[in-house]
Amino acid sequence: MDQLAPAKYSPYRVFAAEDWARFRADAPMTLSEDEVARLRSLGDPIDLDEVARIYLAVSRLIYAHVEATQLLFSQRQRFLFGDAPGRKTPFIIGIAGSVAVGKSTTARILKELLARWPTSPKVDLVTTDGFLFPNAVLEAGGLMRRKGFPESYDVGAILRFLSAIKAGRPKVEAPVYSHLVYDVMPGQKVVVDRPDILIFEGLNVLQVREMPKDGKAIPFVSDFFDISIYIDADETDIHRWYIDRFMHLRDTAFRSPESFFHRYSKVSAEEAHAIAEGLWADINAKNLHDNILPTRPRADLILRKGPEHLIEQVALRKL
Repeated sequence: MDQLAPAKYSPYRVFAAEDWARFRADAPMTLSEDEVARLRSLGDPIDLDEVARIYLAVSRLIYAHVEATQLLFSQRQRFLFGDAPGRKTPFIIGIAGSVAVGKSTTARILKELLARWPTSPKVDLVTTDGFLFPNAVLEAGGLMRRKGFPESYDVGAILRFLSAIKAGRPKVEAPVYSHLVYDVMPGQKVVVDRPDILIFEGLNVLQVREMPKDGKAIPFVSDFFDISIYIDADETDIHRWYIDRFMHLRDTAFRSPESFFHRYSKVSAEEAHAIAEGLWADINAKNLHDNILPTRPRADLILRKGPEHLIEQVALRKL
């Protein structure tokens, strides 16, 4: 059964984008057109109208979840420790979806909207890219053609990072990834210092692993999330967006001699297009089918895009 079908037994309530827009209520627009242009990724046409139509309501929903979580935390603290003071733990938002679907834009837009609530919460954004194994490790293990697949990530490092964040530890470090050189940057770290909200974005953040037969506890990355979002679209559209982005990068970022993909800027447009199609078919489509799309039903909120890269449907998990 299609999890998104508005059927009697679906765990989701499904809204057309126009109906979802009503849930914005009186949430004010706190972004400018210039800021949205700065925040959107290559090929993503999001503008102020799309922010107002979709993301203000998403921000309002998350605000309600944060308030409810903080209340539950306070009640649990009193249950366990009476009147002894306790430090609240950060609220963590997981964002998943395919390459080229717009996860980064969604993460950046939400980060800015959430940080501009009247309470001015501290909001940080970390991506899973930094937790990829370095290229040297991937090459040694024959995994360079599996980059972005679950086995290419240091899952232990991700779990330690999220555990430290949830424990409220100060100055937790995360590795830094460069898309230009297509590798983790040795010695470079980003410091996350007790945010009120952390957005954690990546291809496989909703991925589960094989369950242990002895019933012992085995944490998943998503166990640390307070709410999860999946950015969805038809595969034919994602495929087209991926190819279009690759061809644009061929004429821009790939021209830098420092770029890992610099060699692709020197081939003809026809050759570059064929290379992009091969990368899609051999790597990204397989990852989507085998690892990313199967996690969609685990999300609390699914934002489904149409052919024009704009949200057409929103599915919210029932409580």
